[in-house]
Amino acid sequence: MPRSSSHPETEVKLRLPSAVAGRRLLRRFGFKVQIRRVFESNILFDTPDFGLRRINNLLRLRLAGRRYLLTFKGTLLAGRYKSREEIESDVADPVAVTKILAGLGYKPAFRYEKYRTVYRKPRRSGLVALDETPFGDFLEIEAAPRSIDRIARELGFSPDDYITAGYGALYLEHCRSIGALPGDMVFTGRR
Repeated sequence: MPRSSSHPETEVKLRLPSAVAGRRLLRRFGFKVQIRRVFESNILFDTPDFGLRRINNLLRLRLAGRRYLLTFKGTLLAGRYKSREEIESDVADPVAVTKILAGLGYKPAFRYEKYRTVYRKPRRSGLVALDETPFGDFLEIEAAPRSIDRIARELGFSPDDYITAGYGALYLEHCRSIGALPGDMVFTGRR
C-alpha cells in the first residue's frame, strides 16, 4: 500500500572528511544502521522561469532503491536550522507522474545523486543520515532543534558547523570554488 506523510522537517548538514570517518564516528557513539546504504537518484522539477526556486520551494521525484517518492518542500523558515513543511508520497508510476508534472508546466531542472545510510541511536529521538555525494560526504541530522544540538554536540560538532543549504546550492558553491561549470550533480562512476 502506498505511503504518504506531511510533517515539518527540521535538519542540518555537517561536512565530513570522508564517509569512512562518518561511519566510524557514528559507530563509536552507539548509532545503529536503521536503513542500509541505498543509491538515490533525484530530479527537481520547476517552471521554466524557476518559480519554485525563487520562493525556496522544492518539487522532487526520488528513486531510492526500488521506491519512488514525490516530495514537495515548502518555504524555508528563518533560523539556524533548515526547517520547512514536507509532503511526501510513494509513486507507483514515475513516468505518469513526470507527464502529469509536464502537463502542469513543470520540467526537470536539476538532477542529483547520492548514497544514503540512515542511523538511529537506540531509545533516542532523531535520525542521522550519512550522505555520500559526488563532491563530498555529509551527516544530515533530522530532529527537533534540541535533539539536533544534542546529537551534533555528542558527535563533536557545534552550531558553527551547521549547514542549512541544500545539496544543489552546496554543489554550485563547490563548482565555483574549483572553477568548474556546473551541470547535474551525478557520479561519473558508481562508488
